Amino acid sequence: MRLLDVWTGQFVEKDPKKTEYAILSHTWDQVEQTYQDVREIQQSYGSQGRLRACRVAREARYNYLWIDSCCIDKTSSSELSESINSMYQWYGDAAECYAYLVDVPPGEDPRLPKSNFRSSRWFRRGWTLQELIAPSEVKFLSNDWNTIGTKHTLVDVVEDITTIPREALLRLEPLDEFSVAERLSWAARRETTRVEDRAYSLLGIFDINVPTLYGEGERAIRRLQEEIVWRAPDQSLFAWGHVYVALDTRKDLAQRRSLQAAIKIDIVC
Repeated sequence: MRLLDVWTGQFVEKDPKKTEYAILSHTWDQVEQTYQDVREIQQSYGSQGRLRACRVAREARYNYLWIDSCCIDKTSSSELSESINSMYQWYGDAAECYAYLVDVPPGEDPRLPKSNFRSSRWFRRGWTLQELIAPSEVKFLSNDWNTIGTKHTLVDVVEDITTIPREALLRLEPLDEFSVAERLSWAARRETTRVEDRAYSLLGIFDINVPTLYGEGERAIRRLQEEIVWRAPDQSLFAWGHVYVALDTRKDLAQRRSLQAAIKIDIVC
C-alpha cells in the first residue's frame, strides 16, 4: 500500500495490517492532485509536504496518510484495479478517516434541519458510501479543515441523512446481516461520474472482488449482480430496480416472475 509520509511529503510502501495510518475521504471543489502531480511537487520542492490533510494527520500524531487521488497511479490499469478492490479494506484498517466536506462552512450546527452538513454532496457521492461505513472512526471536517463532529457523536443525524441504520454505520452488526436490497438502497440516491463506478463503489459493501474495466459501461453492474447472486443466498436482489442477471433454470425463472408480479418492477431478462 502506497502511503504519504505526513512529515516528509514522500511516498512510502507499507503493509496496512502492520501500519497505523489515517485516510482521507473527500469530494473536491477544485482539481485534485494526482500521483504524478505529487511526484512533481516532491521533485521540485524537496521533502516539504504540500497537502492540508497531512497537517491534520500530523496534529493527530499519525505518521502516514492515504488519499485516493494521489496515492494511486491511475495511469496503471492493474494498480487501479487492485486499489479499487482493496479500498474497502484499506478504509476499514485505517485508524481514523477524515471526511472533508468542502461545501460545509465552519461554525454551524450540523443538527439543524437545513444545515449545510445535511445537504453536503459528500452524502450523495457513490464512493463515499463505503468510506462512511468501513472505518471504525470517521471525523467530519468543515471546509476550513476543523472538526464538525464524528460518526459516533452525529450518528443520529447521519442515519437520518443516509437512511443507513446505526448498526451498520457503527459496525455493530456485520453487513451480511442486512439484505442485498437494503444495502443497494443505501446507494440509490448516490451519484458517480462514471457508470462503472456505480458497481465498483459497491464491491466492498458486498465483499466482492472483480477485475475493473473502465469502458464496459452497464456491464459492470451486470457483473456485480452476478457475483451477488453467486455468493449470497438472498433473493431480495430481484426486488431492486433493473436486474441484469440471466438465470438459467426454469425454477429460477418462475421464482423471478413471481417476484416481479408481487412487487411490480421491471426486471430485465
